[in-house]
Amino acid sequence: MTVTVQGRTVAYIDTDPKHEAEKPTVLFLHGWGAPAETYRLMLDHLATYCRVVAPDLPGFGGSAEPETPWCVDDYVKWTVDFAATLNLTDVILMNHSFGGRVSIKLLAQKPLPFAVKKAVFMDAAGILPKRGLKYYAKVYSYKTMKKLFPKVAAKRQGKVGSSDYRNASPLMRQTMVKCINEDLTHLLGDNPVSTLLIWGSADTATPLSDGQKMEKLIPDAGLVVLEGAGHFAFAQQWGLCSRVLDSFLKGAK
Repeated sequence: MTVTVQGRTVAYIDTDPKHEAEKPTVLFLHGWGAPAETYRLMLDHLATYCRVVAPDLPGFGGSAEPETPWCVDDYVKWTVDFAATLNLTDVILMNHSFGGRVSIKLLAQKPLPFAVKKAVFMDAAGILPKRGLKYYAKVYSYKTMKKLFPKVAAKRQGKVGSSDYRNASPLMRQTMVKCINEDLTHLLGDNPVSTLLIWGSADTATPLSDGQKMEKLIPDAGLVVLEGAGHFAFAQQWGLCSRVLDSFLKGAK
């Protein structure tokens, strides 16, 4: 399905577009480079007792890129406008990875732009990692090379950074840098809703320590650790994950 939000075409999944059944609505925000369809196993399962709305955020999947590099605030504003366009006024807010950044900032707004019953964070991003001297030496050497030898730096650009960075367009690379360099730790205490945290113990993208810190800082939060699972823990241990989600969400009316 598609809709126009902020003047650009947006692709999204809606498991009950006419909202014919009396079900709670899940608004799901995906991870970086992993559009909504990536989560179809989970979305279809949730659709048995929820209406699930999952947009492709601008710059991903079937949604057009923004005209300029965005920061997290831009994605929050877009999410609010998307919800308004679909008349979503009362939701369960779920996310994975990059979607966690948007959710943290959205839930810190006072008042909330729409009612949120509960939240589910899965291997969520938002806490700035501690970086050692090796990281900064690599960054500054590249910046120096870019100034002194721009042609050499251009050749190296496709070989540096994460796979998400390398696979992104130039505009989305700038967006990624703006988003990941913002530490949202200070906003976690402003989350006013009951929050389930689901984390893979072997996650290297957003380590388990991030989930443990979120559990401490979010006033009403509980952490479920999926042993041996990585950044896509929900898929790697779907049997256990689905039972945890069902237990947490089926009480939402």
